[in-house]
Amino acid sequence: MLKQPRFVIAVRDLARSADFYRDVLGFSIEWKEVPGWRLFRRDACTIMAGECPDTPAARELGEHSYMAYVEVDDVTGLHKDLAARGVQMVKALRTEPWGMREFGIATIDGHRMMFGEDVSGPD
Repeated sequence: MLKQPRFVIAVRDLARSADFYRDVLGFSIEWKEVPGWRLFRRDACTIMAGECPDTPAARELGEHSYMAYVEVDDVTGLHKDLAARGVQMVKALRTEPWGMREFGIATIDGHRMMFGEDVSGPD
């Protein structure tokens, strides 16, 4: 049985990334006592970030910089909140033919995250 997923990302500057996830995206920060790692948590979404200062930045990876698709309850409200905080949008909020209303952002490290809400209706 698959359980709650966790995303694992590499970041160049862990303190800078932690500030962004906390102050801009609204995550709490855990694992402060673990050298080289931080855990970012918001609701059921968990991201484990490892500091890798010598690796290519995610923004240099093009299409390979996608790291997560997070399903949410109020995608319009989340989009409004993140846009007001100045988060870089990489995909405008729109309803897709597959029944998801979604948008995409880029983190401070260039990781791309998608957020979507199922608007297809009952089966």
